[in-house]
Amino acid sequence: MGEIVVREYEWIKGLNEEEKRTLTRLTQEEHEDAEGRLWRALSMKGGHIKATDYVGIVEASRSTSVVILPKVDLADGGDEKRERDVFLKMLRDWRGLRDARFPEASIADLKKFEMWEVFYYLFLQSVVRLAQRGLARRYRTVEDNLPFLRGRIQFTEHLRRNSVNRARFFVGYDEFSADRPANRLVRTALDQLAVRAKHPRNRQLLHGLRPAFAEIPPSTQPEVDWERRLVDRSMRHYDEVLPWVGLLLFRGGLATFAGQHRNRALLFPMWEVFEAFVTASFRRHQSRYGVIPQGPPEPLLEKRGRGVFQMKPDITLTDGRKGDRKFILDAKWKRLTAVAEDPKRGISQSDLYQLFAYGKKYEVPGVALIYPKSEAFPKPIHYAFDDDLSLVCYPFDVEAPGKSVQGLLHLLQRAEAEKKAA
Repeated sequence: MGEIVVREYEWIKGLNEEEKRTLTRLTQEEHEDAEGRLWRALSMKGGHIKATDYVGIVEASRSTSVVILPKVDLADGGDEKRERDVFLKMLRDWRGLRDARFPEASIADLKKFEMWEVFYYLFLQSVVRLAQRGLARRYRTVEDNLPFLRGRIQFTEHLRRNSVNRARFFVGYDEFSADRPANRLVRTALDQLAVRAKHPRNRQLLHGLRPAFAEIPPSTQPEVDWERRLVDRSMRHYDEVLPWVGLLLFRGGLATFAGQHRNRALLFPMWEVFEAFVTASFRRHQSRYGVIPQGPPEPLLEKRGRGVFQMKPDITLTDGRKGDRKFILDAKWKRLTAVAEDPKRGISQSDLYQLFAYGKKYEVPGVALIYPKSEAFPKPIHYAFDDDLSLVCYPFDVEAPGKSVQGLLHLLQRAEAEKKAA
């Protein structure tokens, strides 16, 4: 399958007429995300199709897929393979794949894979690890008319069926079986990949997994099995597999769209991916502060003793020993402008109002707006709301998250120390 590679908000070129018609339908379809917001995977202007801020891959036809990569400025200019690397490393922290494993060695090993095959490979590797640890089983009662005695004779049914043929027994017995919802879903995903996956490495993995799932039937009711997929603690090792199953079987929230063929898509909201990546980076690369994602919630106002207008910061850093709130961080997937003469530099006024409200309500000395580092925004910008609250607009380097975490913490701590000394 050929690939057309674009970045966010770029025009998609190189499509034939049939592929244009297929993707045009996608520009007209609205989808609902987990929070009830409507979005479109692609946009159209003047008869031309354009990517939005959803990244991933869309199938235009059986022979062509469109890969949409995040628009990042990499050191030394970068290249497409490094952009894919960065994208996959950021994606592993997204909420829908948080429990899945993206080993660094695997990501580095996938540079020559087409994007669909990348996702297939990561899923298949997780299934291999699952099979090595053992598929979850449970006892279930089986009833059958057998030529030998096993378990308990079901006398009423036995007499009805075998009054003439006395060489058989209708029995009920307990069987320790792997036929359970989660395993049926994995088997169904493997069956789909058996048709779609083309790379030799993926074909080899599929062949090796066939014996482990040979006795498990595919799911006949995937939605029902998805609701019943986990039932006990013995299935914790399924945590890294089932997120992939959810994406591959249920399209990660984006349903298949109409066309001559059943077109596939795996698309991810880039602002969510960036926020999750920044949050995870603060957990990975420092231990001084506790990290609270999406909270803690606080009401902006009160009415009749009840809080209204709930506030929920992207990231709250707390004192690791006392638990006191120290800093509030908000991650924004937006490229700031390069116009140095413009004091706003493209920063949204509503974002500043929001950070000011957070700082005052949570009574912290410093807040930060975190944007992706770019050629137009290479260095931090400092502002002061007043003598008690400072703001840092910080360029987060997605290739060097550890360095970015330490750099931002240094600026916030220095601002706090200066206020105490004043």
